[in-house]
Amino acid sequence: MHPHPTITLLTAALFFSLAGTSTAAPREELMAQYASAAKAADPTFAGFTAARGKALFLQAFTGGKPDTPSCTSCHGRDPRAPGRTLTGKSIEPVAVSASPTRYTDPVKVEKWFKRNCTEVMGRECSAREKGDWLSFMASQ
Repeated sequence: MHPHPTITLLTAALFFSLAGTSTAAPREELMAQYASAAKAADPTFAGFTAARGKALFLQAFTGGKPDTPSCTSCHGRDPRAPGRTLTGKSIEPVAVSASPTRYTDPVKVEKWFKRNCTEVMGRECSAREKGDWLSFMASQ
């Protein structure tokens, strides 16, 4: 007896959707943690937005190091393109479409947020800023 075509299609769809989320799952878990922390910090928090993430990415700050006033100082204005450190070292693109495994290791994500936010902004990023950044990078 052959399985019902609908069941076969549903099974295939489930398989392919799960196969495609292997690198997305850790990123989604991280986003959920940031959302929980953002809600704890601000009860009116209503979710992350790529628009705020883009604004954060492009904004110039005065609190950090003078030679890195914005994320674009090293990452460039196009997150899908490689960046370059001030010493000339190449940086992989920060957009998920160009670097699909980015933001899947929570320890590395936190390490780079701490370092880069401190250098650019002069402080650590908030959970909302991290979630907005990741929302923007996932949309690119």
